[in-house]
Amino acid sequence: MVTVRLRPPRNRVERRAIGWWMTQETLSALIPALVLVVLALAIEPARFWLLLAMVLVLALGVPYAVVVPLWRYRVHRWEVTEDAVYAKTGWLWQEWRIAPMSRIQTVDTERGPLERLFGLSSVTVTTASAAGPIKIAGLDHELAADLVQRLTATTQATPGDAT
Repeated sequence: MVTVRLRPPRNRVERRAIGWWMTQETLSALIPALVLVVLALAIEPARFWLLLAMVLVLALGVPYAVVVPLWRYRVHRWEVTEDAVYAKTGWLWQEWRIAPMSRIQTVDTERGPLERLFGLSSVTVTTASAAGPIKIAGLDHELAADLVQRLTATTQATPGDAT
């Protein structure tokens, strides 16, 4: 019997993912702040409270937009071997997922507008697991395309019905 020793996945996501995540989080704070400013201009009796809410949104959102992407970059890891796909994600609650090749059902790639701006893609590996798919976000676009091609070839060559 072979003993398998679990270890963290080897590969980091692309460094550009930090900027992508910062942009997403910044927009998540700026859009509500902008709405609050417009409402404050339109509703004079509530102006003080709306501007106070806007300050709170920015006071919490801006530091979050700086700190969380840096932490996520330190934590997020991925790896593909001949036997399985490994992914580690999260920032406070971290999740480590492993999908054996024989359990993979589909492999998808996704590129939203911000991902395209940063030259990134996300790869989603769907398995028969009740825990849902494994998503590796923040990969270089070309690397993601190569990874999808490799996973597709490997899963086609792996015996089993992926259920």
